[in-house]
Amino acid sequence: MEGKGRSGDKEEIFFMLAEKLREAFLHRSWQFERLQEIRLRVNCPATVVYGGEEFCLERDGSLGKGWERGVTVTASMIRESLEYMSNYSMYAYEEELRQGYLTVRGGHRVGLAGKMVMESGVPKALQSISFLNIRLAHEVLGCGDEVMPRLVEGERFCNSLIISPPGCGKTTLLRDIVRGLSDGGMTVGVVDERSEIGACYQGRPQNNLGSRTDVLDGCSKVKGMMMLVRSMAPRVIAVDEVGSREDVEAMEYVMNCGVRILATAHGSSVDEVKKKPILGKMVQERAFDRYIVLQPGDIGKIQAVFDGRGTLLFSGGTCTETVVETAC
Repeated sequence: MEGKGRSGDKEEIFFMLAEKLREAFLHRSWQFERLQEIRLRVNCPATVVYGGEEFCLERDGSLGKGWERGVTVTASMIRESLEYMSNYSMYAYEEELRQGYLTVRGGHRVGLAGKMVMESGVPKALQSISFLNIRLAHEVLGCGDEVMPRLVEGERFCNSLIISPPGCGKTTLLRDIVRGLSDGGMTVGVVDERSEIGACYQGRPQNNLGSRTDVLDGCSKVKGMMMLVRSMAPRVIAVDEVGSREDVEAMEYVMNCGVRILATAHGSSVDEVKKKPILGKMVQERAFDRYIVLQPGDIGKIQAVFDGRGTLLFSGGTCTETVVETAC
């Protein structure tokens, strides 16, 4: 495979694509911090999300809005790209494929869709893969610095919930808070169910999670939280996208063991999360000491930080009076 051994090179992701796609991507210079997604769908133009906007990739590397000029993705391009991504060993990714994704060098996560073979109601194998969504792993070191002083009281980390609509940077913020806590002296355990926090590749985090962080990669949040409490003695456990009854029970178990929680959840406000039938119970019982709310439609923008009673501790400049009043 062309490009082998390019570890650490930001262009490495392009060398995991079929040759015709690779040529189009390498025609232009990219600001990689703005490149968020590459989507490949059979018989459709290749598209990218760049700077928060969707574009078609044209043959000369230009980004356009006219689909008729885009590079059309073929089934053979999908197969060729998957061979490169798996280093010609798709069988080694069977477990990840059953869950609809795989993680490649650089920690980038590739979502997959096609024909799912079921057995007794359980996904057994993903075949005829025809759709890829490559989500590029990005680190924004220091993006949590603004809120960190409000999440720690003395030597105690406050149980914290990051609230954000999809795609607004909650995982990026969680990752940087983990790094700050870890390098600041706290032992942190991360349950990385979908390999998005540490972006682990072959068990090793590709992202900087700090010097005192232990990562349990590819494990369910529920089992992983309990395993880390018993085996790694963390002071803080971090998990992404909680919401199920099992998630809530596991977090309550962790808190009862004296371990602090850092988690994320989908939502646009504390009030919205409070109304959720399962997670809302923890909000109503003031299980969390801090709520970090991200600004909808503005990636990484912190709207506000509240304490467990709903008192506004920090405003990013767009927090409304209504949000403050209905927080908790």
